[in-house]
Amino acid sequence: MEPEILELESFLPYRLYRLADTVSREFSRIYKERHGLTRPEWRTLSGLGQRGTMTATELGEQSAMHKTKVSRAVAELERRRWLTRTPDEKDRRVEHLALTKAGLAAYREMVPLAKAFERELLARLSVEERVAIARGVAALEKALEEKS
Repeated sequence: MEPEILELESFLPYRLYRLADTVSREFSRIYKERHGLTRPEWRTLSGLGQRGTMTATELGEQSAMHKTKVSRAVAELERRRWLTRTPDEKDRRVEHLALTKAGLAAYREMVPLAKAFERELLARLSVEERVAIARGVAALEKALEEKS
């Protein structure tokens, strides 16, 4: 009997990974050209821009980044003076991260570019395909949340 073979090209987890990576790389061109940001730096900037003050742990959870990537991104944004760290009064091991005026200005400049990228991406699909994608992604997210 032949051993079973996994065809990656039709394996859903692989297809989702490749799609997410391709979309992320396409979008990264925008913030890389504009500000020279890496993906982790963009995710850190956008997380803080959206939520305000966060800890590095919260940023990692929100952005699904490993703590070393968060740490490097925080250090770079701080070097640019786009981010400040404030030690927690009760636990000195914890720092509260927030964007400076310059960081917030960069974030606000990127928001319309991000929204335009998303609109252009979705414009490649029919209305039915957009609805199907939104429903399918939501269903997968819900199913995976329920499991964990």
